[in-house]
Amino acid sequence: MHSMPSRRVRGASFLLPPAAALLAAGLLLAGCGKPATAPAAAPAAEVIAATLHPETVTLTRELPGRTAAYVIAEVRPQVSGIVKRRLFTEGANVTAGQVLYEIDDSTPRADLGSAKATLARARAAAELARLNAARAAALAETDAVSRQDYESAVATHQQAQAEILAAEAAVARAEVTLGYTRVTSPIAGRIGKSSVTEGALVTANQAGALATVQQLAPIYVDVTQSSREWLELRRELDAGTLARTETPVTIMLEDGTRYAHPGKLEFTEVAVDPATGVIALRITVPNPDHLLLPGMYVRAIIGTAVREQAVLVPQQGIARDPRGNTTAMIVSPEGTVELRPVHVSRTIGDKWLVESGLAAGDRVIVQGLQKIGPGMPVKVVEAPAASAQPARH
Repeated sequence: MHSMPSRRVRGASFLLPPAAALLAAGLLLAGCGKPATAPAAAPAAEVIAATLHPETVTLTRELPGRTAAYVIAEVRPQVSGIVKRRLFTEGANVTAGQVLYEIDDSTPRADLGSAKATLARARAAAELARLNAARAAALAETDAVSRQDYESAVATHQQAQAEILAAEAAVARAEVTLGYTRVTSPIAGRIGKSSVTEGALVTANQAGALATVQQLAPIYVDVTQSSREWLELRRELDAGTLARTETPVTIMLEDGTRYAHPGKLEFTEVAVDPATGVIALRITVPNPDHLLLPGMYVRAIIGTAVREQAVLVPQQGIARDPRGNTTAMIVSPEGTVELRPVHVSRTIGDKWLVESGLAAGDRVIVQGLQKIGPGMPVKVVEAPAASAQPARH
């Protein structure tokens, strides 16, 4: 029989089976071997970054406003009388000079007849005075009448000529008054509702208008801009940061759709409203289909200036803390994450316009931000480039 290994414990001797002895020997050798190696480093996180490039962008302002008629004419009577007829359809288009109302012309027509009679009488008196003056001149040559009588006859003839001029003026005035009984439209445009009906008594130059005619093509859009924004724009233009532009004005309708015809900025008010602190701007917009009506609410997107070498960063690459400070995670030249404070001013499409903190060539992380931190190595995938849009503010 083979002898079995023995182990003495406190004077007692125990025999180990061969398998246990081999296991114990293996554990002993493992404990005496080299220490275990450290675990491998975690792989770099994969992120998507956008490389910033300088761009030329148009800065705009989106301002609220309301439409106003291009020309407004309030129709009022210039003679007193009873309205006999209304000769237009409310809400229809009228032409300049079109007759809108007829006022009873009995009194003006009688006044014209009286003025013509006075003119005829003045002409007859003038003819008599001319004959008397001619006879006095002939008699004065033979000293048959005194010099005083001759001069009186000549003066009477001249006075009769003046009476003719006065009578002719009275006839012309009566004709004008008679013409006023036919109330016409002073401009071409769309006429509103009538404030009077047939049989109504109207008076000359009354306060209330009979109707209002408005020219709607083109049409005005009146908007306002705060004086603070205007000062900021002027400051940047004077500093050379921005260049002035004359881009068409885009009109957005109340339902959010874009109006088909661009407008043109006509003028900027020369004074600031002390009650509101705003400056008025007026835009002329084509309105061939009369889609825009006076008083409609619209928004005007006005191009104010152009910025060269502007830096734009995708909005998802900018974070904002509770205090309102903005930061961006960028990829350093060493391939690690760097947290950088930035200053952005306004949106341009889906991007922010950078004022400071970032420059062309920086790689801003736009995806994978939740799994990275400052100083961590990253594996970068380049984001596709996107075209810029005009800036709105």
